[in-house]
Amino acid sequence: MKFPRRVQTLVILLLALLLAAPALAQRNKTEKRDPLYPDAVRVEPKKANVQQRFNRKFEQISKLADDDKYQELVDVALEIVNDPKAKPADIAAGYQNAVYGAMELEDYDSAAEYMEKAIETNALSNDTHYQMMLQLAQIHMSEERYVPALEILDRFMEETRSRKPDHLALKGNALYRLERFDEAATVLSEAIRASDKPQPSWQQLLMAAYFDQEKPEEAARVAEELMAANPDDKRAAMNLVSIYAQADQYDKAAALLEKLRAKGALDEERDYRQLYVIYLNQDGGESKAIDVINEGLAKGILKENAEVFTALAQSYYFTDRFDEAIEAYRKAAPLAKDGEASLNLARVLSNEEHFAESKAAAQQAIARGVRRPGDAWMIIARAEFGLDNRSAMIAAYREAAKYPESQEQAREWLRRSGQL
Repeated sequence: MKFPRRVQTLVILLLALLLAAPALAQRNKTEKRDPLYPDAVRVEPKKANVQQRFNRKFEQISKLADDDKYQELVDVALEIVNDPKAKPADIAAGYQNAVYGAMELEDYDSAAEYMEKAIETNALSNDTHYQMMLQLAQIHMSEERYVPALEILDRFMEETRSRKPDHLALKGNALYRLERFDEAATVLSEAIRASDKPQPSWQQLLMAAYFDQEKPEEAARVAEELMAANPDDKRAAMNLVSIYAQADQYDKAAALLEKLRAKGALDEERDYRQLYVIYLNQDGGESKAIDVINEGLAKGILKENAEVFTALAQSYYFTDRFDEAIEAYRKAAPLAKDGEASLNLARVLSNEEHFAESKAAAQQAIARGVRRPGDAWMIIARAEFGLDNRSAMIAAYREAAKYPESQEQAREWLRRSGQL
């Protein structure tokens, strides 16, 4: 993940003030702003202008910025920083401009390094000092350096005494990434309570923190609140569906998905799959699964593949619609990566006493590979019996006796028939 590119940063704003014409400087003296961090424990440094000896270099930096020559800008800024005659105010301003150049070059590691050094000078105003700390934390987060991100955020919040929702949410995010889910939930809850309009992303993160603590009830509560605030947000609804399903609350999950289905919002393959799988996990849900699968296939949202046709075949089978189960298994068999669908087809055909077809399907299953080949040989043996092929039946039982899943049953038949 990469930190978003910034076009005009605080650093350039400050640079503009440092290089401002006297009239602009005078005007800013009369436009005093309220401090961003009025409760900060850090003593505001006395304002110190950069030394006149560096004016030319700062002017050069300004021109390089206008010309988009960011590497040269960084080089000049670092010349100021490394000048033995530079004072803290000069060094801080130099690093600020080096940050800007590095950010424009998308060199976020260097930008973070320059930020740290600018902060270490302790020469920046409180507003700039703490804003830079926040930006540094954001860079660490975007580069997945969660430990230093949390360290700088802890320091920032301790020194500023800030409990602003945005700051709390950022800390909660860092805690979550470090898998400190309980702490993350506490901080994120505070952020949400403190905000008039909490960001949906904060609620989603809080929901995930509860979920990862195996607190599905709390996760569902947050997801329900998020959905209530955003009733047309499909993502919020699907998150809630997943939580219900994980908590084995299939009735609630199905009901919510049916609402989305009625609105035509189930427009992805996984949406239909999730609904029919939920029905298959419910007692007596096969009829509803059939309806969902057939609708998804008719709309072209569900793809014709072995998984879908197997689910459809199983649903037909358990609702005693055997001819339709056979047809669905026939469609699944050639699409499957192995012989399992063919084996299921052979079982149903055998139960319906379609012996020639069941034999062919079982042979195809063996040829394509199955986890329990002995089962296929038992089906072939039964088919040969139904077709009155005694010698072939005996041969099939002998093959079945070679496999652990069918050995006992096959050997028992062979003993009783005097073939052992």
